[in-house]
Amino acid sequence: MIRTEQVTQFSDQATKASALRSGKTHKDENFPVASWIIHPRHRGLILAYYNFVRTADDIADHAELDDGTKLRLLDELDNDLIGTGGGQPEALALREAFAARGMSPRHARDVITAFRMDVIKRRYNDWNELIHYCSYSAMPVGRFMLDVHGESPGTWAASDALCAALQIINHLQDCAKDYRKLDRVYIPADAMAETGATIDMIAQPRSSEALLTCLHRLADRCETLLLDSEALAPLVVDSRLACEIGIIQAYAHRILGYLKLRDPLCERVHLTKLELTGIGLGALATGIWRRATTATSPSKPATGA
Repeated sequence: MIRTEQVTQFSDQATKASALRSGKTHKDENFPVASWIIHPRHRGLILAYYNFVRTADDIADHAELDDGTKLRLLDELDNDLIGTGGGQPEALALREAFAARGMSPRHARDVITAFRMDVIKRRYNDWNELIHYCSYSAMPVGRFMLDVHGESPGTWAASDALCAALQIINHLQDCAKDYRKLDRVYIPADAMAETGATIDMIAQPRSSEALLTCLHRLADRCETLLLDSEALAPLVVDSRLACEIGIIQAYAHRILGYLKLRDPLCERVHLTKLELTGIGLGALATGIWRRATTATSPSKPATGA
């Protein structure tokens, strides 16, 4: 834990944002990041992107930094990424990785916009506002992955649906933690009003009937997004990426099944390691079989790996 006097020092000096990292790595995320399924030639760039985004996320979520310091550090990361700043290592590493691949920093800069929103915006009025947030916090991640693999922008719409679903799943899983630790409520105000739920209910040991109904309805709505994403894997040319997408979707379906029935304030709504392994292997086998079947179908041309 960083002490208050250290935070003052960070505010007064040119701080390395990496000093504020939470210690969380890509292996700790709810969904796969640069797993062994992805071709090795892409993993370096993906991990550079992850480290940049993780650093920005940890700044925005830091419990002991004031809002002004958070925004300054996020601006420094952004400036270093585009070459107008000096020295945040995660930004410089990603800038070099993008340059080596001839890629734009757009999808990384969009995520920085989301973290700025996290600093200054702690409530959402309706579903559309939440989706707008997802358009910066989540959708650019999927678009980045597709661009890394050279996929067509025609895949973006289905990817956007998947990424928004994953983001809202995280919001539902962590609604109590987000409110208690960060005073953030991603549950739309109008959704709570429809069931008679109030924000203070999120801090209770278990959900009231009104809040639980609200959360279950949002899980249903999130499932619609996930179903809209089912077109993604068949559109993706890279077989490895398509299989990874299938695994992520399988995880998301299982978690949504929990969120539609359980109380995230007091019941488990995350996957165990055993579930991750079993669901992942099953989804991988299904993905390989589907790609093989499609490739050998006389009515449809084979796609590359």
